Amino acid sequence: MGHIICISNQKGGVGKTTTSVNLSSALAIAEKKTLLIDADPQGHATVGMGIRKTKELKSLSHGLLEDSNADELIIDSDINFLKVIPAKMDLFRAEAELLSRPGREGLLRELLDNIKDKFDYIIIDCPALTSILTVNSIMAADSLLIPIQCEYYAVEGLKQLLKIFEIFKMKFNPEIKLEGILLNMFSPDEGLSRQLTEDAKDRFQDLIFRTVIPRTIELKESPQYGKPLLLQDVKSTGARCFLDLAHEIITHR
Repeated sequence: MGHIICISNQKGGVGKTTTSVNLSSALAIAEKKTLLIDADPQGHATVGMGIRKTKELKSLSHGLLEDSNADELIIDSDINFLKVIPAKMDLFRAEAELLSRPGREGLLRELLDNIKDKFDYIIIDCPALTSILTVNSIMAADSLLIPIQCEYYAVEGLKQLLKIFEIFKMKFNPEIKLEGILLNMFSPDEGLSRQLTEDAKDRFQDLIFRTVIPRTIELKESPQYGKPLLLQDVKSTGARCFLDLAHEIITHR
């Protein structure tokens, strides 16, 4: 049965989409059947996978609001073992319409029920934690992965963030587990970044992934090329780190 990982945080700019695109690619490169779901109306993961948002393209909103089943939404990527359910701007409309739907929190879980067993991993790229789309993702997921920046306020806010996760867990999905906290945008040449990383690992221990994702120009620029960094330069530092993260997740299970 596929393991569904929801990737989210309560704020933007922390590397959710970069993590979603490159982690799903790394899992696929490890020959794990992987599905990347873009649940963010901005559709950045869709763009990051090089998928053109044409009028004819069916997206996640068709599965949440219309009669399309999940199989109709899945498209191929340039990586063997990796499929994608894309998002377009119509997901903004879907987000608004979901608010008045009965059972709105469980619609994504229902959509994925028939395909979950076809994949080893399903990665969901989410908007902020307060979105109904993220609530749907948490309801559908087996675990939550939280990326945070290696910055003072982000690390200091971790305790509060974990409290928010416990509230969501109690209210929406008591079975969901914390996959881990991913330290992102690490600057090895900055003493503060190194200190914050060590502090976070000391304070939160096993909740923090051993793998730390660096701040690199390759990761920053990769979305504009419409492909994951692992397809652009698999030997780059960022790509190797995501391969390490994938290995950590696979072996942890």
